[in-house]
Amino acid sequence: MTGLLTLAVTQEPPVAPDRDEARRWAAEELSKSKYAEARPSWLDQAWRDFLDWLNSLGGDGTPGGNGVAVPLIITLAVVLIVVAVMLVRPRLNAHRKAPASGVFGNEPVVGSSAYRQRAATAARDGNWRAAVVDQFRALVRSAEERDVLESRAGRTADEAAAHLGGAFAAIRHSLADAASVFDAVLYGDQAAREQDFEALRQLDADMQGMSPTYAGPAGSGLAVPR
Repeated sequence: MTGLLTLAVTQEPPVAPDRDEARRWAAEELSKSKYAEARPSWLDQAWRDFLDWLNSLGGDGTPGGNGVAVPLIITLAVVLIVVAVMLVRPRLNAHRKAPASGVFGNEPVVGSSAYRQRAATAARDGNWRAAVVDQFRALVRSAEERDVLESRAGRTADEAAAHLGGAFAAIRHSLADAASVFDAVLYGDQAAREQDFEALRQLDADMQGMSPTYAGPAGSGLAVPR
């Protein structure tokens, strides 16, 4: 008899869970590591959602939808590539074409006041390329005249900005941006704009009103303060 009762208990059908209990069981099961490892990354999921959206443009999910999605994907890819090339190429060309003559080029170096005057004259004439170039040169030359930056031929704009960033930490990022604009305008394909000149002119004025901190590492191109 005992054996029969045991057999009956073991053969009793499982209790059907209610909705909340079933949800809890499912959550516990899916939380196991084997499921976590198989779960797609956020990037994979975003790409799948994007493809689902493109496929939905076909209307009812029929093969005609793919006919719309594929050309649209190709078009979007081409647009993204063109935008990336337009944004990156001027700076790449600037670094590739930058000559060894440095910030001041092959012309005789003049004083910062002369560079500022040349920049102002070019700006009045609407020659923003010349205005940007001479205004950046005025900034670098001014630092040399103040004995903040050692005078050295062949120093590039990036080197000058990095060295000056060690003396004027508060405007380090602005100096780096100014050097990038100088290179892109002088050696690359980027057109100079009035706002580029105005930003450089303001940066030059700000730096003149600041006292250097000489926070850069030794041998960074900074002159020994006197």
